[in-house]
Amino acid sequence: MSSLSEIPVHAKDLPKFEDHDRQEQKYTTCYMCACRCGIEVTVEDNNVRFIRGNRNHPINKGVLCAKGNAGIMKQNSPAKLQQPLRRKPGTERGAGEFEPISWDEALDTLSERLQHIRETDPTKLAFFTGRDQMQALTGLWATQFGTYNWAAHGGFCSVNMAAAGLYSIGHAFWEFGDPDWDRTKYFVLWGVAEDHASNPIKIGLEKLKRNGAKFVAVNPVRTGYQAIADEWVGIRPGTDAMLALSMIHVLMDRGLIDQEFLVRYTNSPFLVVNTPGEQGDGLILRDDDGNPLVWDLEQEAWVNGLDPEVKPALVGEYTAPDGRPVKTVFRMMMEKYLDNRYSPENAARICGISAEDIERLALEIAHVAFRETITVDVEWTDWAGRKHDRFIGRPVSMHAMRGISAHSNGFQAARAIHLLQTLLGTIDCPGGFRAKPPYPKHIPPGIKPAKSAAPNTPLSGPPLGFPKAPEDLAIDDDGNPLRIDHAYSWEAPVSAHGLMHMVVTNAVNEDPYPIDTLIFFMANMSWNSTMNTKDVMDMLREKRADGEYKIPHLVVSDAFHSEMVNFADLVLPDTTYLERFDTISMLDRPISEPDSAADSIRQPVIEPDRDVRPWQEVLVEMAGRLGLPAFTNEDGSRKFQDYKDFIINFEKSPGIGFLAGWRGENGDKDLKGEPNPNQWDRYIENGAFYEYHLPENTRFYKFANKDYLELSKESGWNGSSDPIVMELYSEPLQKFRLAGQGLYDGPQPKDPAIRERLVNYFDPLPDHYVPLEEQRVDNDAYPFHAINQRPMMMYHSWDSQNAWLRQILAHNFLYMNRQVGEKLGIEDEGWAWVESHNGKIRVQVKLMEGVNENTVWTWNAIGKQKGAWGLSEDANESQRGFLMNHLISELLPPKGDEKRITNSDPVTGQAAWYDLKVRIYPAGPGEEGIWPEFDRVKPLPGQKPASETLRYHTHDAVNLRRSMADVISRGEK
Repeated sequence: MSSLSEIPVHAKDLPKFEDHDRQEQKYTTCYMCACRCGIEVTVEDNNVRFIRGNRNHPINKGVLCAKGNAGIMKQNSPAKLQQPLRRKPGTERGAGEFEPISWDEALDTLSERLQHIRETDPTKLAFFTGRDQMQALTGLWATQFGTYNWAAHGGFCSVNMAAAGLYSIGHAFWEFGDPDWDRTKYFVLWGVAEDHASNPIKIGLEKLKRNGAKFVAVNPVRTGYQAIADEWVGIRPGTDAMLALSMIHVLMDRGLIDQEFLVRYTNSPFLVVNTPGEQGDGLILRDDDGNPLVWDLEQEAWVNGLDPEVKPALVGEYTAPDGRPVKTVFRMMMEKYLDNRYSPENAARICGISAEDIERLALEIAHVAFRETITVDVEWTDWAGRKHDRFIGRPVSMHAMRGISAHSNGFQAARAIHLLQTLLGTIDCPGGFRAKPPYPKHIPPGIKPAKSAAPNTPLSGPPLGFPKAPEDLAIDDDGNPLRIDHAYSWEAPVSAHGLMHMVVTNAVNEDPYPIDTLIFFMANMSWNSTMNTKDVMDMLREKRADGEYKIPHLVVSDAFHSEMVNFADLVLPDTTYLERFDTISMLDRPISEPDSAADSIRQPVIEPDRDVRPWQEVLVEMAGRLGLPAFTNEDGSRKFQDYKDFIINFEKSPGIGFLAGWRGENGDKDLKGEPNPNQWDRYIENGAFYEYHLPENTRFYKFANKDYLELSKESGWNGSSDPIVMELYSEPLQKFRLAGQGLYDGPQPKDPAIRERLVNYFDPLPDHYVPLEEQRVDNDAYPFHAINQRPMMMYHSWDSQNAWLRQILAHNFLYMNRQVGEKLGIEDEGWAWVESHNGKIRVQVKLMEGVNENTVWTWNAIGKQKGAWGLSEDANESQRGFLMNHLISELLPPKGDEKRITNSDPVTGQAAWYDLKVRIYPAGPGEEGIWPEFDRVKPLPGQKPASETLRYHTHDAVNLRRSMADVISRGEK
């Protein structure tokens, strides 16, 4: 045998792999999930050669996940829509019989219909968008059209997170705030699956591990992030509020509270009227100017609680000058949370966590907060002009998401977690839970939802907002909903993101009125984005007695052949994220970090090879055709040539536009300034993003930081530079509760069931209650909680069309606790029936250890309808994949003779996906395969056939053959 050195080495003779002269690098923003990571795309001959992370980008800093890298195969998906389509005359909706039409014909048809609606009754248009990232534009369009029947997908995803934070601390989990990854020493992650903020959280967790911080994961399931936690707390679903409040019980009992923080920055010292059964009970005592009153210990007098020199009592009971008894907010908190109801022993029975662990966790976070305090030695000035030589930090941080929000008690659960953080003084401080510009906001934000509409007239305000009292609801004089989704009605008074999951049901029931046209953008509302899938599919086809559809005209815009497309009367094909201009705006959902304000753009990196248009361009075009005031000049001519022109020149207020970077005529102004005609070019030159680094003295305590508050006002983020007082006690909630009690001096509901909801669930202090479906079903008959989450390598339903990601996961199992499954006679990878009060499915089961024993779960949106998403008929997604949606109803189980009520959080209308209770038992002999099954979706005109190709090249691959010696030596001699 020859020695290694004698084997010839041919590295010098390697062929040319790449012709770099034919390649170009372009920067844009990823859209494979909601992270909005920066990417560098190498393009060759109008094809994507490869994608990698942008190292300079503030979000991902060069890190890119499997989804981001696999954007190539999303771009090359055979499911891409090819052209505008119209349902063939005489064919049934949902049959998938379409004929291609031109864009001119499509837009002429739609504009003619919309023009008539706007001239007669603009609320006959309902316009709802899915997981888009341009809600500032779509919301503006709806406002200008004059319909308040608009919302995005947040109502069935994360509104409990957003509303709970914005009604308590001024910012929130998810996109409004972040843990201080660099400084925190103790981190608690509540109910977060591994797809949420995927790259930023992975980067953050790596920092925690490197810095030696403790990481605790609270989740019924131990996957992904939970699997690398130092401690997994396998909580029973829907009981997170009780865990947080029991920890508060321990902290209060031990006196482990940051009292100075509470006095300075929260409404804890405010005095609350204590007159049960009388009007005004539970409202904050105020002076003639509306200022909250406190009892000043030095002056021994009633004093404006907002006076910077006040020395208020934190705990106390008094008699107000008018003779009414009053208590401080903190006194009410002590009375509530020190009650035995919240003791660790009682919480243990509810949460499935030992009392010893609950107490230990509470004491651990208190130890870190108070014994391991950190400082950042930077001088800063508070709102009252007081100078401080440093920022003091309590290095405990938390983060939460859909595992909290997707319950009907999620609003109060998220408030409870925020309360826990606030009592420790960990809000927006070094090491704590920090706000990201343009947050924090005043509590609640001052925007009120529109509640009147008229022909040919824009709304007086945006469709969505933040009610402070029953007077702000979108209801008529009889208390009936004004909106088709019943948002801002008595059913869901604080529905800050709408109730998209109720649109189809209410429209078909003509509740509160019939509509004419329903537009869905990027919303798969006949499949994985809806509850009660089969019935909703039937509703979309339902007709009136005269033979006309109950939803007369259905328009769908999407980039891909989702299940929803075949129900459309008109299909408007969108581009992919690599084919269009787009903005991730400070007016919407920016990419800011706690230390910087940032936004970004998308630019076309390749040209479409189909007859498609960006939905942004369609909206601007339609706005011009319809003469919407913000999009037209006084003479009626169009104000903007296209979307790019709109982004440059539209101003929400003087100097404030969609993009905050390179403003001013010469592009030399940050955050605010005149339109810059070269703004797009500056973004492209900078890697498709803009970042304004906050001065060091403004980065913490933003809610009370004078310089930040002034910057916030100047930049249009807040309407004033007044301090933001955290509302641990929510007076708006108490006003709604009083309305339920019949004690409110204003609008009150008539329905006894609604009054009961307001009384029971609108506690002004964070509370725990049993999820609503769980209250109404037989829990002995349905003993298991059933939840779903998204896998790290996929996002919503988009990625089951992706040839690379499908190789990681092409079908889902129902996972359950191994010991429990074996006791029930369910075998690993055996088939089982799963039943709820609403439906029944047959699934394949996997047994595992890392799951709460009372819980079964699966990956969301893996199951597909045959023929959809460009998949072959024998694709695993339609043969073995399933949806839990078939088991979930959009309405609560019936109760007596009361009207059916939405299966949602009673405060916010958040869809209660995770309240589902089921029973499970082995399938019988021969009972295999998924059930139910649905008819095959017909292919669309011009649709490309399903592809079995897993490889991808922009040019001919080089077939390289090298000797082992050459490989081992790397070609070195």
